[in-house]
Amino acid sequence: MNIPTKNRLAGLALALAVLISDQLSKSWVLHGLDLPARGTMRLLPFLNFTMVWNHGITFGLLTSHGALAPFLLGALALAVVCALGYWLWRSNNLLTSLPIGAIAGGAIGNVIDRLRYGAVVDFVHAHAFGYSWYVFNLADAAIVCGVGALMFDSFRHKAGSEANSVGPN
Repeated sequence: MNIPTKNRLAGLALALAVLISDQLSKSWVLHGLDLPARGTMRLLPFLNFTMVWNHGITFGLLTSHGALAPFLLGALALAVVCALGYWLWRSNNLLTSLPIGAIAGGAIGNVIDRLRYGAVVDFVHAHAFGYSWYVFNLADAAIVCGVGALMFDSFRHKAGSEANSVGPN
């Protein structure tokens, strides 16, 4: 098996791992902890589990409670996952394949929530020194970390190409 194929398979494996971890964590929060009935559970001075049904996209953006909203947002997310799949297929680099897998796995996890519940299950609430972050889930974290890793990789390549160029362009 050649290296690009191994990298693609690693991206797919990470997508599956993120998807499974996300769905298991949401099931645990909903059914094991019964967080919808409890509302909030303090874990650490700066971290709570707080039940939020997110009817929008990441961080509650584009919130809509219309009957078609979960399906439209789900369709949009699946279109993004298809584009990511194409990008993964063309990728030869592990530092590109893994973040794509993280983003795709997280997006699919949130689509499953939209189809099952009509909203995404969010529950992690970080806060400190009077600042409070949006309530999120493992899928959201994987998406944000994946995007950050792709940005880092992009800047790394750009810096490398500028260092190798000679003279004015």
